[in-house]
Amino acid sequence: MAAVTLTADTFESTVTADGIVLVDWWAEWCGPCRAFAPTFEAAADAHPDIVFGKVDTEAEQGLAAAARIMSIPTLMVFRDGILVFSQPGALPGAALDDLIRQVRELDMDEVRAAVEAQQADRPE
Repeated sequence: MAAVTLTADTFESTVTADGIVLVDWWAEWCGPCRAFAPTFEAAADAHPDIVFGKVDTEAEQGLAAAARIMSIPTLMVFRDGILVFSQPGALPGAALDDLIRQVRELDMDEVRAAVEAQQADRPE
């Protein structure tokens, strides 16, 4: 399945849905972004059960600012609406495959408990 374009109108509903969502933050002028694109598309084809989304930071500057994107490409991974990975830089194919494997293996009950504990520790 090809990657889908995410916009300010579709981002929130996409990343908060059940399942795994990978988001590639990129721009046309970015050489590393263009180099990573075929790797991201190949992973999208290999994992049709996962949503692969792309956010053009030039077209969606407000969304990129809200997500605190400081450099591109940046890859974010959400599972069941929870951000479980965020890292700038292009990943090689093997590293992307390993990341997907790790996200599939996450115990989401443990992740939710950790998120709740973090939120409980924050001062109001």
